[in-house]
Amino acid sequence: MAKAPRVGHVKTRLATHITAARVVDLYRCLLEDTLALARTAPAAHVAIVCPAGDGVDLRRWFEGISVVEQTQAGLAAALTMTFAHFAAAGFRRIVAFNADTPHLPAHVLERAFDALTTHDVVVGPTLDGGYYLVGGRASHPTLFATPQLSTSSALDALLSRVRALGLTCARTDEWYDVDVHDDLEQLARDLESQPGRAPRTAAYLAKHWRAGDRDDGSR
Repeated sequence: MAKAPRVGHVKTRLATHITAARVVDLYRCLLEDTLALARTAPAAHVAIVCPAGDGVDLRRWFEGISVVEQTQAGLAAALTMTFAHFAAAGFRRIVAFNADTPHLPAHVLERAFDALTTHDVVVGPTLDGGYYLVGGRASHPTLFATPQLSTSSALDALLSRVRALGLTCARTDEWYDVDVHDDLEQLARDLESQPGRAPRTAAYLAKHWRAGDRDDGSR
């Protein structure tokens, strides 16, 4: 799940601490590392689902990768369309995630696909009550029919829908995603000691996120 890298269009909650241009540069790194992570999944078909109108920029940026544009706006609609689109194309283990967890260990992603051999749904919970990953074996049009997708109760709302639909659900490791300034601070610390987990992002943060070199208005 991705957006075209444009100012004011991506990672807007980070713009209070980083200049808008650098937010876009950071997002490029996050997404490139995320795609590299996706490619580690054995025999996976990697695709980008994006808002309508973003496809041209993303196809130009990532030549050779399938890009599917949303037919409706919003995260719930995007996830619903993602599972409907790929299930209709014959895929039976579909995992959706965005560029907020490029540092996720590859084995966690592989475990998510494995979980779908025995469960209807798999979810990766975040530390703040949301989820960084969701997968399924089929399309369930009402699975994401909840207004709480972008709040701290997103995980509970999803699990409630899973139970209501009578589906089985597995969980992967709890992880953190990069939404706000504190998350980015944590990511910078983690990648300083393990840059190989997200090398493009690690290189960017090593260059632009050292104390005294942040665009947060403190200089």
